[in-house]
Amino acid sequence: MDLVVESVVHGRLPVRPSRFPLLPGSLPSTTVALSAAFSGRPCPPIVRRNAPAVVPFAKKKRNEYIEDPPDEEVADDFTDEMEEDFDDAKEDEGDVMDDDEEYEDDYDFEDDFESDDEQDLYAGDGGAGGGISLAGAWWDKEALALAEQVSASFNDDLKIYAFKTAANLTIRVRIEKMSTRYGSPTIDDIEAYTIAYRAKLDEAESAGKIPKNISLEVSSPGVERVIRIPEELERFKERAMYVRYTTASDEATTPQEGDGVLTLISYDMDLRECTWGIADVKINRQQSGKGRPLSKKQREWRLQTPFESLKLVRLYSEC
Repeated sequence: MDLVVESVVHGRLPVRPSRFPLLPGSLPSTTVALSAAFSGRPCPPIVRRNAPAVVPFAKKKRNEYIEDPPDEEVADDFTDEMEEDFDDAKEDEGDVMDDDEEYEDDYDFEDDFESDDEQDLYAGDGGAGGGISLAGAWWDKEALALAEQVSASFNDDLKIYAFKTAANLTIRVRIEKMSTRYGSPTIDDIEAYTIAYRAKLDEAESAGKIPKNISLEVSSPGVERVIRIPEELERFKERAMYVRYTTASDEATTPQEGDGVLTLISYDMDLRECTWGIADVKINRQQSGKGRPLSKKQREWRLQTPFESLKLVRLYSEC
């Protein structure tokens, strides 16, 4: 059987029987033979990721090898082949590290945030962006009223963050827990709301107020929930946020769009504007070099934006 140490599989070499006599009480001959064979030439490890251990020789042949070992040339060829594979693996690992270092040199933190999902995401979309979005069906207002009644039954501790109906008889609700700082409900909270809301829907179905066989999905706002501006700035001011914004300049005829992971420095409700700094997170620190903190230029960078220029603000998670 091959020897396995964590994720490293050591291949088994054919060995010659020991030329040294065994002392009484010593280890079996196979163990001494292995020790003698490996003492002069250690077997290089073959690193295998997410793969089972591979046995080079069939079990029924092992005893034959010990009694009648193959030519030394065959064993040497097998060892040389394993050494070449190990050297190739080390060279490939070095190439990957070089590629990473080259990537970091040209790194731009704004490139990480361009995605189709994010381009479509907006505050009030009834989904990850929060708010209410009704399909326009004859039953969706009744379904929303029932959801609000359920929230009231929890003393408004479980409030509706997002509510959305679809023409295929689907209701999607995202709830937030107001008694927690960042509004994250527990699994028990979601289950309790689901049971209460399902009971209301069943009663309405029996009364003919909504169609039958409505599908219900209840969830939390999500780790990277959208921030409502300006109502939730105070609540999440200590968290890192992904911000997409527009800026106007005399040189550009149209507003220029920018984005990044920022932290809120201050905001003014009267002037309806806020000031941002660069958040101290890994994706920003990488611009200064691997393992380095934010540079002085990054720490002193500021962005002042009117509320109206903020296209999307959501929590940012490094998980």
